[in-house]
Amino acid sequence: MNCRPGASPAPPRTGCPASSSALLQRLASGTIDSLICGSLNLLHTRHRLNGRGREEMVRYAAECGRLTPQEYYAAPYEPNLAKTLVNGHATIAWNSPIRTHFAANNIAHAEFFQSRGGGIRAPTVLLLHALMSTSRHGHRRCAERFNELGWNVCFLHLPYHFSRVPRGYWNGELAITCDLIRNAEGLRQGVIELRQLMSGLREHGCREFAVLATSYGGWVGALLTLVESDFRFVALMSPIVNVEHAIWQSPAARRIRRELRRANIEPSLVARHFHLSSPLHTQPLCDPARVLFVTGEFDSIVPAGEIEAIQRKWRGSELLRVQQGHFGHRMMPETIARLKQRGDL
Repeated sequence: MNCRPGASPAPPRTGCPASSSALLQRLASGTIDSLICGSLNLLHTRHRLNGRGREEMVRYAAECGRLTPQEYYAAPYEPNLAKTLVNGHATIAWNSPIRTHFAANNIAHAEFFQSRGGGIRAPTVLLLHALMSTSRHGHRRCAERFNELGWNVCFLHLPYHFSRVPRGYWNGELAITCDLIRNAEGLRQGVIELRQLMSGLREHGCREFAVLATSYGGWVGALLTLVESDFRFVALMSPIVNVEHAIWQSPAARRIRRELRRANIEPSLVARHFHLSSPLHTQPLCDPARVLFVTGEFDSIVPAGEIEAIQRKWRGSELLRVQQGHFGHRMMPETIARLKQRGDL
């Protein structure tokens, strides 16, 4: 049946159930996205910039303006990490090379799920969670599926999440606030720690990696491709790809915008950091053909148009559309199904 706009109407007895289903899905997705955006904006009221916000941002932008991605995300060698990996520990902890004001966040933490028979040399998926992800149960189930396919899995606790949450804060609350410098340093921290993990695994014979990442984790995963190339695939589900849109247009950042304007931090100042933090304004070091972008057709936080734009810029990459909003349960299984069709798994 043809249910496209402008098509001849179907007979009354048949109707257009596919369109009705899509409409219901759009309404449900919009409601969920709106509720979560409201919650995020409410949480952001807990954070204010000090009187030196603009001065500090000018200094940081000037310092970073001289750096390339390879310099900004340079990863120092961590010998204790390599030793822990070879012992086959299920959990790995080491001192993060980026020091923050929060002691809990200064300890990097990863969960390592080793496949049967493959050993530490098996190809490894870097599994990166969304902002304020509330449970590790789903990620563990995902790791089990990859283990069955012969892959090892590393699940990194991204900055300010899970084991790295400072006392008095919600899980992931400090990862994205009006403090843009802390936001950038958190992304930097995540990318560097992933590079350290990859380096430790390479030391023990692992030569192939992949990324499976969602939302905030997708942002970190996209930035990782600026400095690493040994990927069989990079699957980025609803990733934050355009920092300009994320700050100045996203409904999840209304309170952040208000605080930035109060501090006289203008878009042009923030844009001076885009060559290091905004995937849409960069190019990957890896082959774009290995990148799979996945967008929710009803996503109001990272609209499909933003994902389409980076997919066009990263020529050779692929775009998969899923009928859901920014939050939903369809994206992961459809992404894995597509990876299998592509021959990546």
